[in-house]
Amino acid sequence: MDRTERLLDLVALLLDAREPISWAELREHFPADYGGISDDAAERKFERDKAELLELGLPLSYVQGDDDRKDGYLVDRSAYYLPEVDLTKEELAVLYAAGSASLASGAFPGSDDLAHALRKIGFFAGDALPTPRVRMELGSAQSDPGLSSRLEHLWEACAAHKWVQISYASPKQPAVTERKVDPYGLALRRGVWTLVGYCHLRQGLRTFHVHRIRELKVNTSKPRTPDFEVPAEFSLEAHVAYFPWEHRFHEPMEVTLSLRGDAAQRATSLFPKATVEPRGPSDGDRVRVRLGVTFLDGLLRFCLALGQDCRVEAPEAAVQRGREMALRIVERHAPVSDEKKVSG
Repeated sequence: MDRTERLLDLVALLLDAREPISWAELREHFPADYGGISDDAAERKFERDKAELLELGLPLSYVQGDDDRKDGYLVDRSAYYLPEVDLTKEELAVLYAAGSASLASGAFPGSDDLAHALRKIGFFAGDALPTPRVRMELGSAQSDPGLSSRLEHLWEACAAHKWVQISYASPKQPAVTERKVDPYGLALRRGVWTLVGYCHLRQGLRTFHVHRIRELKVNTSKPRTPDFEVPAEFSLEAHVAYFPWEHRFHEPMEVTLSLRGDAAQRATSLFPKATVEPRGPSDGDRVRVRLGVTFLDGLLRFCLALGQDCRVEAPEAAVQRGREMALRIVERHAPVSDEKKVSG
């Protein structure tokens, strides 16, 4: 019996067991593997198999017997089986549609696992799942033919905690640079996949657009041994900006906005991370929101697009910068005088 078959049979035997299985019983069940050799050799072989099962996530442990049960190996079923997820037909449909759209994008990490999960959902849901009617516009970066392969390699490296060597074409540098990176996580924002990790060249956390990675190699030495640990305080949200005012170009500052009309009604959706203050007697139909900003111009461009329904109230530096940007827009769109037309 080869090792893979033996491990599968071990799992089946242990999961079917209602009481601990002794070492003697294991040798009886696997005479060709644990029998016919010395006790020491048989125990070493089983220890290797047990270590493999533990690494695969099987909660196997040895329990000391008592008056009610014997010594032996037992699987903690509560730690092995997931509780049943009681989803409604509508929830299953949404989950299936989202997964199908992600899979159809052609560039989604863990695509094999995702496809397997969708098949399970489809099997258990039966006729409850409608044909997904979802369209995803993920941007031109998704058309890169090598993006899917790079995402899969990065997905595996993140899961196994293995460092990667990349050739990166940064928009800030004229030449491609070689980087050794400990990959902490991947994020998809506005159609662009971003890798966040510790860059050994820069000696700190950095973000890398995956479509700018020209070459990628995952460290293959000691595949079962992690190369690094992700810090407990690490958060993808802190490093991958979703809104234009979250790009980390400047020191953080708090900006107060006054919204009215439709913008006031949509305050929480327009600025999800902002603090919306209760309306006072003098506010009328306006609401105030306060939010942290690390790229002021990004926020002001967004506010200008909202028109008169959005006004910057504080700090004064933000108010002045908003006026300057608005004046430049007015000047660019001002009608050209007859004299300028003639001279031009």
